[in-house]
Amino acid sequence: MQKSESHRGVQMRNKLTDNCDLRTSSSAQVKHGTTVQQSKSSSSTSSPESARKLHPRPSDKLNPKTINPFGEQSRAPSAFAAIYSKGGIPCRLVHGSVKHRLQWECPPEKLPFDPLLITLAEGLRETKHPYTFVSKEGFRELLLVTGAPEKAVPLLPRLIPVLKAALVHVDDEVFERGLNALVQLSVVVGPSLNDHLKHLLTSLSKRLRDKKFKEPITTALQKLEQHGGSGSLIIIKSKIPTYCSICC
Repeated sequence: MQKSESHRGVQMRNKLTDNCDLRTSSSAQVKHGTTVQQSKSSSSTSSPESARKLHPRPSDKLNPKTINPFGEQSRAPSAFAAIYSKGGIPCRLVHGSVKHRLQWECPPEKLPFDPLLITLAEGLRETKHPYTFVSKEGFRELLLVTGAPEKAVPLLPRLIPVLKAALVHVDDEVFERGLNALVQLSVVVGPSLNDHLKHLLTSLSKRLRDKKFKEPITTALQKLEQHGGSGSLIIIKSKIPTYCSICC
């Protein structure tokens, strides 16, 4: 009987010892995990990059990070910029001491208007130098060559949507370039523009609500009437009833 009780006591002590060992082992694992986690946290916060994030240097504000040109944020060049960089526009910008000018590879009058005039019109929507200057000045100079009316009139169905895209652009400078180009085109093609005029007047009507554009748009409409004749006045009044004719 005593042997049985003694044997049972030994078993209980062994169980208690095993349980104690398990708790000790588990506690050690928890402590080890905590220590590792604290070590990682300490090493991450102690790194130079983390330190800069937590305590930014004054120079960081003066020298912000530049965008990686090879990253996802870099934007592909526009169609006009791509054509220009490949030599598809037969002229180059010449930086003068007073003002810039274009240098053509050959006399502009020898160049085909299709598709050059349309490409230059598409460039009016550019917002970066030198594309802004090349497109607006190239468009203007091309329309000044001998025989420009005969070359430009057949292109009107393709030119008008491109000019409209410039006139509805959110950038004010793009709109102004589009407006000037429209006036330049009306000087060359005259009444031939009337059949397409209605597609552009809605955009001008909306911009008239902006006080800073009221005068340049009114002047442009007067030029359109002057070169488009009486037929243009009817079209302008139908879209912009408040317009006052130059004949008034």
